[in-house]
Amino acid sequence: MVLALSHSERLSRARGDLRMGVPIVLCGTGGSALVVAIEALDASRLADLRGLGQPVLAITARRAETLKARAYDLDLARIVPPADADLAWMRSVADPADDLRMPMKGPLQSLREGPADLHRAAIALAKSAHLLPAALVVPVANALPLAAQHGLTLLALDEIAPALSALPAMDEVVSARVPLVASNAGRVHIFRPDDGGEEHYAIEIGRPDRSQPVLARLHSACFTGDVLGSLKCDCGPQLRAALHQMGEVGAGVLLYLNQEGRGIGLANKMRAYSLQDQGFDTVEANHRLGFEDDERDFRIGAEILRKMGFSSVRLLTNNPRKLAMMESCGLHVTERVALKVGETAENRAYLATKAAKSGHLL
Repeated sequence: MVLALSHSERLSRARGDLRMGVPIVLCGTGGSALVVAIEALDASRLADLRGLGQPVLAITARRAETLKARAYDLDLARIVPPADADLAWMRSVADPADDLRMPMKGPLQSLREGPADLHRAAIALAKSAHLLPAALVVPVANALPLAAQHGLTLLALDEIAPALSALPAMDEVVSARVPLVASNAGRVHIFRPDDGGEEHYAIEIGRPDRSQPVLARLHSACFTGDVLGSLKCDCGPQLRAALHQMGEVGAGVLLYLNQEGRGIGLANKMRAYSLQDQGFDTVEANHRLGFEDDERDFRIGAEILRKMGFSSVRLLTNNPRKLAMMESCGLHVTERVALKVGETAENRAYLATKAAKSGHLL
């Protein structure tokens, strides 16, 4: 039926539910479970969930490593909360904010037997909702009537797995001329994914020849650097320098991708900043939160460039991962154009970490 929700539409609804602390139902070959994001969970819902079954706290292997918990499933750990564990305890396992003040969270008991597919999907959904990558998973036997009775979103893993990992279709909504400081010949294109996710923007300078390699930059949104002028990173200066360089040559495309904080979202980025104030570098902070070094998906940039008619680029970047991703997506990178600007006393250690641990060519 036309009115029925698609898999990607149900995924989008599930992300919204998780952000509001509403449980969703996941069904897989190993059974079914109620899932709720730890960050948004409240005490009353925790009590209700406990009445339905034995809860398991799913965290990533990165977070488990910090907590010295066993990650028997390699990429994640399934923690059995103690019978008297309250909401504060569960949040302390998920959120590293008080790790230094209260380093001993355990001993933590990790499950070793049984499937972890539901737990893995729960973490992936929490990440895609820009929440802390930790979820409470409560196995249930009567998933269908439970979802119907309480109006909960129900997802079948075999149906959503492709949509969860696939790049959503990206369509241009509108474009309009926007005179810029860098170039009077500016045009902004708005691209919207079909899964309800964030829109992304392409700033086109001049009229680039689609048959030639275009000077391009994949710039991830940075509210603190681009808007506030933060000295903790080099994002703002890179944005302005890239646009200026495109204005100088008379043509180029800057993709402004809404992947704040290397893809973890602004709230988690601020959590990482708080950890950096405690002495951890940018990579260590991400790991303590349960994230990888970089959670961005640069396939989005390649898709937008293709939609705009480009097949080859001169890429303004210091990040070799962007070069590899463009090539893997079928966009030929004819040249890497260095973009070394914005170093300050406040971000010098941050830039050194990006070079040493993330391979940036600085």
